[in-house]
Amino acid sequence: MSVSKSFVCINRKAPYGTIYALEALEVVLIAGAFEQQVKLIFMDDGVYQLTRNQNPAGIGMKNFSKTFGALSDYDVDQIFVDSESLNLRGLDATDLQRLTHETNDAEERLSIKVVPRKELVDIIESADVLFNF
Repeated sequence: MSVSKSFVCINRKAPYGTIYALEALEVVLIAGAFEQQVKLIFMDDGVYQLTRNQNPAGIGMKNFSKTFGALSDYDVDQIFVDSESLNLRGLDATDLQRLTHETNDAEERLSIKVVPRKELVDIIESADVLFNF
């Protein structure tokens, strides 16, 4: 018997300079592979993980941001970004990458929802399992 849990993964760290962002992505993909319900939250410096045109070659790291496009292959399609964190960093929704994946017929865009922190509290409280990176 398969038991499905509700996972929430909070991404708070910048995408490069530590292993947290990449490790969080791997945890989410693994949970999705085991058919768990996964929601992703990006807040604080974690919002930088979703910004467009990342180029970490100057610091000797590989750009893994395109991997977010694979989330839908693992049925991970609930992605939330804290509006307050974006505002504090001088960013808005137009600074975020378009997450797309290919289907049999076309290309679909994953929805990134920019929401107030108050709404994120409800999402976090609904989780059976919470990861905080």
